Order: sequence, then structure tokens, then C-alpha cells
Amino acid sequence: MAAVKTPEQVVRAEAKWVRLSARKARVVLAHVRGRSVPEARTILAFTQRAAATDIEKVLRSAVANAEANHGLDGDELVVEAAFADEGPTLKRWKPRARGRVNRIRKRTCHVTLVLAEVPEQNTRRRPRKQAETAASAPPEDSTPKAKTPRRKKEAVA
Repeated sequence: MAAVKTPEQVVRAEAKWVRLSARKARVVLAHVRGRSVPEARTILAFTQRAAATDIEKVLRSAVANAEANHGLDGDELVVEAAFADEGPTLKRWKPRARGRVNRIRKRTCHVTLVLAEVPEQNTRRRPRKQAETAASAPPEDSTPKAKTPRRKKEAVA
């Protein structure tokens, strides 16, 4: 019979229709994914890209959701998933020379952050058995094999 896992507390926050392309947001989200909340806040505070401010707002919202709705400590959480999906594109027009026009695409995205509790790690390790350490070491009486001399390349005349 398989052991039943207890579900971890997962908290989610989403910002929709952010006026930023999803491609630019994904660059910053890659830095934050898998980090603890304090570490992610520090990274976002010192990231110079404009996407960092919008992502920092979503992170603050997710931490507030965790503290208010689930009673979790915000500093004990980890960014489990961070992704940006494409939103609708606003189409604008710019007049050009000789009566022509160019399309300008103002892209939007939906930024989602999923926070989870840090899984408890078993810090106590079992000591190695003597048989395991002896098996991994080479036998003492073994002699190294004789090396065969390498042939030198003959010079082509």
C-alpha cells in the first residue's frame, strides 16, 4: 500500500493584463523561480528591468494571500512556479510617409506566481556502514597496470 502524501499549502497570485510583453517578463521570472521569498525580493529589488516592479507587486500579493488566507509565514515560502502567459495585444497605428501606416503592437501578459511551503528536509543523516566504505575503496594489494608506450606520429615528407 502506498503512503498517502499530505498536500502542501500552495498559494497563488496572478496579475492580468500587465502592459509588458510576456517575453520580457519571462527573463525576470527565470531569476526568481525556485528561490525563497526573501531571496526573490532581493533579486527583484536590484534587477534593473522594468518587469521587476510588476513581478514584485505580484510577489507581495502572493505573500499577503499566504499570510491572510492560509496563516503561513511569508519568509518560509518558496517560489514554486513563476510564469507569464500572453494576454491580448492592443493594436495601434502610426502614420508614415506617403500616406502609409505602420501597425504598432502593444503586448500584454498575465503574470502568475505560485508559492509553496519549504518541504522539511531530513537533516539527520545515517552514518555510513563500514562495509559500504570498504567496498568503495580499491583493494590494497592491486598493482597498477603497465602502460603501453604510445607510438609517435611519423613525419610526412
